[in-house]
Amino acid sequence: MKVEIWSDVMCPFCYIGKRKFETALEQFPQKDKIEIEWKSFQLNPAMKTEPGRSINDYISEIKGWSPEYAQEMNNHVTGMAAEVGLEYNMDKAVVANSFDAHRFVQYAKTKGKGDAAEEQLFKAYFTDGKNTADHETLVELGIEIGLDSEELRAVLESTKFTEQVRIDVYEAQQVGARGVPFFVLDRKYAVSGAQQPETFLGALEKSFTEWEKANPTPLISYADGATCTPEGDCN
Repeated sequence: MKVEIWSDVMCPFCYIGKRKFETALEQFPQKDKIEIEWKSFQLNPAMKTEPGRSINDYISEIKGWSPEYAQEMNNHVTGMAAEVGLEYNMDKAVVANSFDAHRFVQYAKTKGKGDAAEEQLFKAYFTDGKNTADHETLVELGIEIGLDSEELRAVLESTKFTEQVRIDVYEAQQVGARGVPFFVLDRKYAVSGAQQPETFLGALEKSFTEWEKANPTPLISYADGATCTPEGDCN
């Protein structure tokens, strides 16, 4: 059963939501039958990449908050992240447009490494303070998860996977995603936000029960009878 997750690398709740969903999935008995697909969602497509600019200054500008209040909110989110074992260093976060990071994930998905790519991006942005719009940074992250550096660099320097990102953004509108993280289970049930693991687990159980009924495992019956084997034995 497929679970689609719309997210953006600059969304602090997306990384937290990833951890909470993973906690729920680990408790789910049929976890080996769950397929995860990460989908692109840009919170601010017009965002300019500005290395060196304070994330508090950026948030203050777009939200109309004071820098002090922005700092307070970031401290609160940092505490939430710590509760699920994540280290956020918001003072190091680089203000960066996420479009090429999404193309990076789309490429990684074709190599079966979509989840690993998301994990690397989140850690790079929230923990390590790396510029996730920088192509060389993305190549380094790709190498860490086993992607071919030259192939990835060629992708980033082209416009490849642009359409895939735009299709995901369009699909987000169709499934009702107005913010991220947004989890869609079997295209029937949606969970919005970084919910608690028990909420995710309940959604998994309900959607999987229905999916399993609609996709039963074929039952193969065996009956013994007269046969011949390649070795020439007939009985």
